[in-house]
Amino acid sequence: MAKAIYPGSFDPITLGHIDIIRRIRPLFSELTVVVANSERKQYWFSLEERAKLIEENVRDLSGVKIEQWDGLIVDYAAKVNAQVIVRGLRAISDFEYEFAMANINKKLKDAIETMIVFTRPEYSFVASHMVKEVALHGGDLSGLVPANVAQALRAKIKTQGKK
Repeated sequence: MAKAIYPGSFDPITLGHIDIIRRIRPLFSELTVVVANSERKQYWFSLEERAKLIEENVRDLSGVKIEQWDGLIVDYAAKVNAQVIVRGLRAISDFEYEFAMANINKKLKDAIETMIVFTRPEYSFVASHMVKEVALHGGDLSGLVPANVAQALRAKIKTQGKK
Protein backbone atom coordinates (compact mmCIF):
# COMPACT_ATOMS: atom_id res chain seq x y z
CA MET A 1 0.00 0.00 0.00
CA ALA A 2 1.06 3.57 -0.61
CA LYS A 3 2.18 6.12 1.94
CA ALA A 4 0.29 9.38 1.95
CA ILE A 5 0.56 12.83 3.43
CA TYR A 6 -2.30 15.17 4.26
CA PRO A 7 -0.82 18.67 4.42
CA GLY A 8 -2.39 21.89 5.59
CA SER A 9 -1.92 24.85 7.83
CA PHE A 10 -4.68 23.61 10.18
CA ASP A 11 -5.02 26.99 11.92
CA PRO A 12 -7.04 25.55 13.55
CA ILE A 13 -7.97 22.01 12.64
CA THR A 14 -11.71 21.62 12.03
CA LEU A 15 -14.12 18.73 12.22
CA GLY A 16 -13.96 18.61 8.43
CA HIS A 17 -10.19 18.02 8.53
CA ILE A 18 -10.58 15.32 11.15
CA ASP A 19 -13.32 13.64 9.13
CA ILE A 20 -11.03 13.48 6.10
CA ILE A 21 -8.18 12.04 8.19
CA ARG A 22 -10.45 9.33 9.57
CA ARG A 23 -11.88 8.50 6.14
CA ILE A 24 -8.58 8.27 4.29
CA ARG A 25 -6.52 6.51 6.97
CA PRO A 26 -7.66 2.98 5.94
CA LEU A 27 -6.63 3.61 2.32
CA PHE A 28 -2.90 3.89 3.03
CA SER A 29 -0.24 1.92 4.83
CA GLU A 30 0.81 5.11 6.58
CA LEU A 31 -0.69 8.60 6.78
CA THR A 32 1.24 11.65 7.90
CA VAL A 33 -0.63 14.83 8.69
CA VAL A 34 1.82 17.59 7.77
CA VAL A 35 1.34 20.86 9.60
CA ALA A 36 2.80 23.40 7.23
CA ASN A 37 3.82 27.03 7.33
CA SER A 38 3.23 29.52 4.57
CA GLU A 39 4.93 32.90 4.57
CA ARG A 40 1.79 34.48 3.12
CA LYS A 41 -0.39 33.52 6.08
CA GLN A 42 -0.62 34.95 9.57
CA TYR A 43 -1.28 32.21 12.08
CA TRP A 44 -3.11 32.36 15.37
CA PHE A 45 -1.42 29.20 16.60
CA SER A 46 2.25 28.27 16.41
CA LEU A 47 3.34 25.26 14.40
CA GLU A 48 3.76 23.32 17.64
CA GLU A 49 0.32 24.34 18.96
CA ARG A 50 -1.36 23.32 15.70
CA ALA A 51 0.41 19.93 15.75
CA LYS A 52 -0.63 19.35 19.37
CA LEU A 53 -4.29 20.17 18.67
CA ILE A 54 -4.30 17.65 15.82
CA GLU A 55 -2.54 14.97 17.87
CA GLU A 56 -5.14 15.28 20.62
CA ASN A 57 -7.85 14.43 18.09
CA VAL A 58 -6.28 11.54 16.20
CA ARG A 59 -4.23 9.74 18.85
CA ASP A 60 -6.69 6.83 18.71
CA LEU A 61 -5.84 6.18 15.04
CA SER A 62 -2.99 3.76 14.41
CA GLY A 63 -0.70 4.55 11.51
CA VAL A 64 -1.20 8.32 11.70
CA LYS A 65 1.79 10.57 12.36
CA ILE A 66 1.84 14.31 12.86
CA GLU A 67 4.83 16.19 11.45
CA GLN A 68 5.75 19.84 11.00
CA TRP A 69 7.23 21.27 7.81
CA ASP A 70 8.37 24.64 6.61
CA GLY A 71 8.96 24.30 2.87
CA LEU A 72 7.43 22.88 -0.28
CA ILE A 73 5.03 20.05 0.53
CA VAL A 74 6.14 18.10 -2.52
CA ASP A 75 9.69 18.16 -1.12
CA TYR A 76 8.43 16.74 2.17
CA ALA A 77 6.54 14.00 0.30
CA ALA A 78 9.70 13.07 -1.62
CA LYS A 79 11.80 13.14 1.57
CA VAL A 80 9.55 10.60 3.32
CA ASN A 81 8.86 8.54 0.19
CA ALA A 82 5.13 9.31 0.16
CA GLN A 83 3.46 8.50 -3.13
CA VAL A 84 0.28 10.51 -2.52
CA ILE A 85 -0.59 14.02 -1.36
CA VAL A 86 -4.18 14.14 -0.12
CA ARG A 87 -6.08 17.40 -0.40
CA GLY A 88 -9.59 18.15 0.80
CA LEU A 89 -12.11 19.97 -1.34
CA ARG A 90 -15.05 21.76 0.29
CA ALA A 91 -16.62 23.61 -2.60
CA ILE A 92 -16.11 24.49 -6.23
CA SER A 93 -14.41 27.69 -5.07
CA ASP A 94 -11.53 25.54 -3.76
CA PHE A 95 -11.11 23.69 -7.04
CA GLU A 96 -9.07 26.24 -8.99
CA TYR A 97 -6.46 26.59 -6.22
CA GLU A 98 -6.21 22.83 -5.66
CA PHE A 99 -6.00 22.14 -9.39
CA ALA A 100 -3.12 24.61 -9.79
CA MET A 101 -1.35 23.21 -6.71
CA ALA A 102 -1.67 19.63 -7.95
CA ASN A 103 -0.26 20.61 -11.33
CA ILE A 104 2.73 22.50 -9.95
CA ASN A 105 3.48 19.59 -7.61
CA LYS A 106 3.26 17.19 -10.54
CA LYS A 107 5.68 19.37 -12.50
CA LEU A 108 8.12 19.43 -9.57
CA LYS A 109 7.86 15.72 -8.64
CA ASP A 110 6.20 13.66 -11.34
CA ALA A 111 6.14 10.44 -9.28
CA ILE A 112 3.91 11.96 -6.58
CA GLU A 113 0.16 11.92 -7.15
CA THR A 114 -2.44 14.26 -5.67
CA MET A 115 -5.68 12.75 -4.44
CA ILE A 116 -8.66 15.03 -3.93
CA VAL A 117 -11.15 14.02 -1.23
CA PHE A 118 -14.48 15.77 -1.10
CA THR A 119 -15.67 16.89 2.29
CA ARG A 120 -18.93 15.63 3.69
CA PRO A 121 -21.80 18.06 3.02
CA GLU A 122 -22.12 18.98 6.69
CA TYR A 123 -18.56 20.35 6.63
CA SER A 124 -18.60 21.96 3.19
CA PHE A 125 -18.87 25.46 4.64
CA VAL A 126 -16.36 25.02 7.47
CA ALA A 127 -13.09 26.84 6.88
CA SER A 128 -10.47 27.70 9.48
CA HIS A 129 -10.67 31.42 8.74
CA MET A 130 -14.44 31.35 9.25
CA VAL A 131 -14.07 29.41 12.50
CA LYS A 132 -11.73 32.12 13.80
CA GLU A 133 -14.28 34.79 12.87
CA VAL A 134 -17.03 32.93 14.74
CA ALA A 135 -14.71 32.58 17.75
CA LEU A 136 -13.81 36.28 17.69
CA HIS A 137 -17.46 37.19 18.00
CA GLY A 138 -18.28 34.64 20.70
CA GLY A 139 -20.27 32.37 18.40
CA ASP A 140 -21.07 28.72 18.94
CA LEU A 141 -18.16 26.56 17.73
CA SER A 142 -19.89 23.21 18.26
CA GLY A 143 -20.18 21.29 15.01
CA LEU A 144 -17.24 23.25 13.59
CA VAL A 145 -14.22 22.23 15.67
CA PRO A 146 -13.47 19.68 18.39
CA ALA A 147 -13.93 20.79 22.01
CA ASN A 148 -10.18 21.15 22.64
CA VAL A 149 -9.86 23.46 19.65
CA ALA A 150 -12.82 25.58 20.76
CA GLN A 151 -11.20 25.91 24.17
CA ALA A 152 -7.83 26.83 22.60
CA LEU A 153 -9.49 29.45 20.40
CA ARG A 154 -11.24 31.07 23.36
CA ALA A 155 -8.00 31.05 25.36
CA LYS A 156 -6.06 32.56 22.45
CA ILE A 157 -8.60 35.37 22.11
CA LYS A 158 -8.48 36.05 25.85
CA THR A 159 -4.69 35.97 26.26
CA GLN A 160 -3.64 37.51 22.97
CA GLY A 161 -6.35 40.10 22.61
CA LYS A 162 -7.29 38.82 19.16
CA LYS A 163 -10.49 40.84 19.21
